[in-house]
Amino acid sequence: MSRRLIAAAALVAAFAVGLPAVAADLAGNVQVVDDRGRRLAGAAAESVVWFVPDAGARAPRAGDFEMVTRRKRFEPRVLVVPVGSTVRFPNRDPILHNVFSVSSGNAFDLGLYSQGDGESHRFTSAGVVRVFCNVHHSMVAYVAVMPTAHYATPNADGSFRLRGVPAGPGTLWVWHERGEAESRRIDPARTGDVALSLTASRPLVPPHRNKLGRPYARSRRNRYGG
Repeated sequence: MSRRLIAAAALVAAFAVGLPAVAADLAGNVQVVDDRGRRLAGAAAESVVWFVPDAGARAPRAGDFEMVTRRKRFEPRVLVVPVGSTVRFPNRDPILHNVFSVSSGNAFDLGLYSQGDGESHRFTSAGVVRVFCNVHHSMVAYVAVMPTAHYATPNADGSFRLRGVPAGPGTLWVWHERGEAESRRIDPARTGDVALSLTASRPLVPPHRNKLGRPYARSRRNRYGG
């Protein structure tokens, strides 16, 4: 039997047992531009692309991840994890940190802790979580919690590929920390390469308050070694 006939038979069998047919890989390119339309080199690598089928997304497999505090920065700055995953926040600085978030559905407060393996939090709700340090105002990071197994972080040139996407319509999302999340209705089986563009209009350190909703106190810089 030829490969074409085998593929056709497999497609018929999938429908017969109620399984979703698999479309070709969904590929495309993401461009991040400034407010003047100029492309920001390498910025696409800090974006996230994901697809949610109308027929229901295959549940991603949760795992264990790390976001390290080092030199008063979060590494990586953008971490993509499946929903239900646990993220540990080791402290590699010789000073205290207090990692927290007030993002809806994923709010947490790890409290003050010194250098070491740190504390962890399990992310049970899908969405983009803004992460801060209650000691250092300039520290900011993001945990993108995925509700689908079909997601990718683009390469530095903006190219991406989502493999094994189910056939049928759905919503393609793209997000970058300095812009608004954008969506597009597509059917992967009928769509060629997708071109996506985001405008970076937000500052690298977004306006925010501490975990109590108050302005950051300047006096804490000396108290905690910040």
